[in-house]
Amino acid sequence: MTNKKNTYSSEEWSNRVNLAACYHLADHFGWRDIIWNHITAKTSKNKNTFLINKFGLRYDEISASNLLEIDLEGNVVNGEGSINYTGFVIHGAIHKAKENLHCVMHTHSRAGLAISCLKMGLEPIIQDAAMFHNRVSYHEWEGMSTNAEECERLSKSLGNNKVMILRNHGLLTCGESVSETFVLMYYLERACKNQLDTYSMGLELSKPSSNLLEFAAGQYEDPMFKTGKHEWPALIRLLDDKKSIYKQ
Repeated sequence: MTNKKNTYSSEEWSNRVNLAACYHLADHFGWRDIIWNHITAKTSKNKNTFLINKFGLRYDEISASNLLEIDLEGNVVNGEGSINYTGFVIHGAIHKAKENLHCVMHTHSRAGLAISCLKMGLEPIIQDAAMFHNRVSYHEWEGMSTNAEECERLSKSLGNNKVMILRNHGLLTCGESVSETFVLMYYLERACKNQLDTYSMGLELSKPSSNLLEFAAGQYEDPMFKTGKHEWPALIRLLDDKKSIYKQ
């Protein structure tokens, strides 16, 4: 595989490498869906485009060089191949409306799908899940996301949050960096798994009060605990130890 590092600005190449790493980490943690789902990131600060996976590739086949650059109308402007249009509808809506958000991630994990089907949605009952207290948005299922008119409704549903559950569909996180977006998904996925595990026991639960959950959520917003800041270097080392191709 040809490395095209020298054909991009240092900022864009860094964004490409981090995004490709995110795909490989999603694969490592079992969040792949054969060739479906998407993770996107803005190309660079001076470009009104974003990067997305080439349709047909598995997550473990994605590299910095083979990511496609598309505009906010869904047109491929750099790279060879095509995209899955549903990825443009979901991700393009957020990239277009939320200038402060750099990356968007969507999954169809087993636990995420199960929670997305519950009327109650996500219920934070463990420490890490407290970060999501009153900070999760919901978007009603409209069928497969092939209608560009859904873009505005998706963005409106997200509001000012960085986490959204797509009813009967899956999970979505977004952030100011790839690292924040991925680590938010990691803890969201774990919160979903824990909710399924604890409720399946059929025993009385110890539930934190709303006041305590709000206090804990505020703690997670302290810059010292910035989501992704401390975890990302360790996650990158994990990929490097596996000799992943994400940097190619």
